[in-house]
This record gives sequence, C-alpha cells and structure tokens, in this order.
Amino acid sequence: MFRATDFLGKCSKPSRIGSLLSKIRHQSRDTRAVQAYEPNVDRYHINGEYAKVDWCELGNKEVSPSSEIVNHGLASPQSAMNDCELSNDHSDVVEEYANLKWDELGFCLIPVDYMYVMKCSKEKNFSHGILTRFGRLEMNPSSGILNYGQGVFEGLKAYRTEDGRILLFRPEQNALRMQMGADRLRMPSPTIEQFVDAVKHTVVANKQWVPPPGKGSLYIRPLLMGSGPVLGATPAPDYTFLAFASPVGNYHKGYLNLVVEEKFYRAFPGGTGGVKAIVNYSTVFKPVAEAKAKGFSDVLFLDVKTAKYIEEVSTSNIFFLKGNVISTPATDGTILPGITRKSVIEIAQILGYQVEERAVAVEELFDSEEVFCTGTAMVVNPVNSITYQGKRIEYKTGPETVAQKLYEMLVGIQTGRIEDKMGWTVELN
Repeated sequence: MFRATDFLGKCSKPSRIGSLLSKIRHQSRDTRAVQAYEPNVDRYHINGEYAKVDWCELGNKEVSPSSEIVNHGLASPQSAMNDCELSNDHSDVVEEYANLKWDELGFCLIPVDYMYVMKCSKEKNFSHGILTRFGRLEMNPSSGILNYGQGVFEGLKAYRTEDGRILLFRPEQNALRMQMGADRLRMPSPTIEQFVDAVKHTVVANKQWVPPPGKGSLYIRPLLMGSGPVLGATPAPDYTFLAFASPVGNYHKGYLNLVVEEKFYRAFPGGTGGVKAIVNYSTVFKPVAEAKAKGFSDVLFLDVKTAKYIEEVSTSNIFFLKGNVISTPATDGTILPGITRKSVIEIAQILGYQVEERAVAVEELFDSEEVFCTGTAMVVNPVNSITYQGKRIEYKTGPETVAQKLYEMLVGIQTGRIEDKMGWTVELN
C-alpha cells in the first residue's frame, strides 16, 4: 500500500521538485505500479517517473491524483513534491519479472496489467490519453468498427537488452503507417508524438512483462477504431485509440512451408491492401486454415488482376534471393509496406546485396536460391519450400544463409547487441 510516511521518509530538505521513483516488487497480478515516465504528459506521474498504488484496494479503476490517490493518504502528488525532494538512492529497489514460464512463450495473448486509451470526436484532434487496467471495453452495438470495420492497427515490439535496458524499434514508422491507414478509412489519427508516447507509456507500465533477453519480446498492439454509433454507411462520430501489449515468443516454429493460393486473393487495386486495415485480415482466415489443414505453414497470395505475380504471405512480406540480388514485390497499393521489410532492405544494401523492389513473377519461384519472409511478428523467417500447382520447390536454409545473416543483424540491433548506427531504436528510461 502507498503510505504518506513511506513517501515522506524518502524526502530531504525542500528544494527543486525531484523525481519520484518507487518501483514495487511483483507480488501478485493485483498489485502493480502505475508508471509513466514522460514529464508533464499524464496524470499518473510527477515530473518524470512513478507513483505507487495498491491495486488490491483500488480495484479496476483509472487512477487520478485528485481522487483515488488522495483517498490513500497522499493529499496530492504535486503538493507533496513541492514540500520535499526524494532521494535518488534506489539501492533497495528490486526489479522482478512477471511470473511466467519464459521459455515456453508462443504467439498468443497473455493479458498484462495496463493499456493506454485516448479518445476524440470527428473533425477534432486527439488529446491526452490515460493508462487504465487492461480489460473489456464498453462498445455501442452500432459503432463504426463493429458495423463497418472502420479501424486500423499496428504491431511493434519492445526488447530487453543484456544490460537491462528496454528498446523500441522504429515506433515512429508505425505511427506514420497508422496515419496513412486512418486517412484511407476517413478517421482522425494521433500525431506521431502522441502515438510514440502511448507506446512508451504502455511498455513502461507493463515493464515486468518484457521478457528476459533472448526469451522473446513485448508485443504492442496500437489500435484505432470508429467507436461512436452510426447506422448509415458513414464515418463514425467518435474514435478511440488504444494500445495494449502481450509478451510473445516466435510467431512460427521453424522454417516455413508455403502454398501458392490460386482461388482467394488478399487485396485488389484501389482497396486497402496497402494499409493495415482490420478488414484485411479476416478474409485470409479461410485459405490459411485450409492450407494448414494440408500441412502447410501459410499461404502465398498472387495479384488479383493476372494471378501471375507474387504479392505477399497472409501476415508478412516475402523476399527472393538469386546470386547477389534480393527481390521483393513492390508496395504499389496492394501490398503492406512492412517496417521490418523496410529495415531488411536497408540492412541488405549495407551488406552489399542488390535489392530490387519490382513485380516478381510466380515463375521465379523455380530458380530462387533462398526465400524468406519478414514481419514484426516473425522478424525474418526462412522458407523451406513453396508448393505451386502441385509442384514443391525447396530452398536453402540454415546458418550460412543470407536470411540468417539478415536476421542476426536485425535482431542484434533490436536487442542492443549490435550498435545501432541507423538510429532505429528508442531507449526507455
């Protein structure tokens, strides 16, 4: 429990407003630290760091310094800070992980403690959001997201380094892509700064759920949706942005065995294939389920116009290696411009490979030496085989492949093992 005596016991003589750092040990799923770290951006923190609350007593409530914290013995965080400065000696703080079997992580939802929520009305801008307990949302049955699929989402990860730091990977790129998707679906969108701040708050508040180094990552899912009620086929009047998270391991176990889909298509010109629209994903469930029932890992989609050109796998971009040339389908409106894809292209060029973004004919499956897929969830995953019209083509895999080199360099940057000369990572303090 947070007691005023605990707070004042850390104080020295009055001076400037100091930082408040009170990380609690992981005792149970119901006792957590409400955390936010950016100065002057949210209600739960004071000029920089953390407030400590006993959730066993507060229950599933949003935290407000003017209500819940006041009722637990602290007149107000700001007034207390005006009276004293906290010691910077945190030698008694013990950082612990959540109680999980980290070696057994897969890619499925493990509910964490907090999510970040921000709302706005049509023709207005998003303002400050709040951290609240992860849980159910109240939704009008006629909301735009439920009736017309008016929504986009993003996916990015936080990694824990060997020396205990936590890194995000290119979050501003996710923010830009969400803005593109929001514009396509006629929705307001958070600014880049608001998006990145929301992700940072979400990660810091759920810090104990970031897996140990080498055990996985914390996957963050920002979601933007038309939450207001609407009956006619028009944009919703109100919108909700939220970010939640889950610790995850590998999306796929082992190498991929793909099958070319010749009956169903993922996207069409002028549609939403080039943005991360929610409606893009449920349409692939049927062909993917049918492929998995036949023993394949996933489906490789062709273009809808001619069925002669490769587009992408259900949830990832794809690359083909022949000699020193790496080819990948161009993002011309039907293919999602993946952030991992973009990063792998830049790394490959640094390593001396020629990268071509172009139309890739399906016949090129037969003479490629290596094939690999990229995405936030799967990172870089080698393809063992692709089956097309009943013919199975196998590709080189293993530790000496180009795919493995790209994977090691990308993950090395993401996890802090390789110096980030690209300026891609964002460290959370």
